[in-house]
Amino acid sequence: MNILPGWHPMIVHFPLALVLTATAALLLSRLLRSDSLAAALATVGTWNLCLGAIAALFALGTGLAAVVDLHLALAARHAVSTHVKWAIFATLALLLLAVWRGAGTTQGSRPSWVFMLLLLAASAALIETGYRGGQNVYRYGIGVQRVAPSGS
Repeated sequence: MNILPGWHPMIVHFPLALVLTATAALLLSRLLRSDSLAAALATVGTWNLCLGAIAALFALGTGLAAVVDLHLALAARHAVSTHVKWAIFATLALLLLAVWRGAGTTQGSRPSWVFMLLLLAASAALIETGYRGGQNVYRYGIGVQRVAPSGS
């Protein structure tokens, strides 16, 4: 029995929004010349990244809980497995980057180019995770409940 029915589709949008906003804010803070604007964007980016990493952890947890009760055909099982692998990788990468950014540097400081490259890669992994999750729903119908036709 799934103790978190239907939570995964509601949770998954938070890490996407927060992390992509963080990536844009931190990249702009790296590129802009204005120190005060860069510091404000770096602070916003840092907070969004930390909250997005936590949200990714919740999305991973609700996703793993949703998988427990699934009985799938081989192709769908493979698709879910690939989605879960991407989710684990993206979540771990985001958590490590959030710790690096949140505990390792001052909030308002400009991120290094190494950090930005790793954050862009983690953001791409998160986008790939979301794409594969969408494929699970729309291609394989995973998590979609059939509704009886009208008039039945």
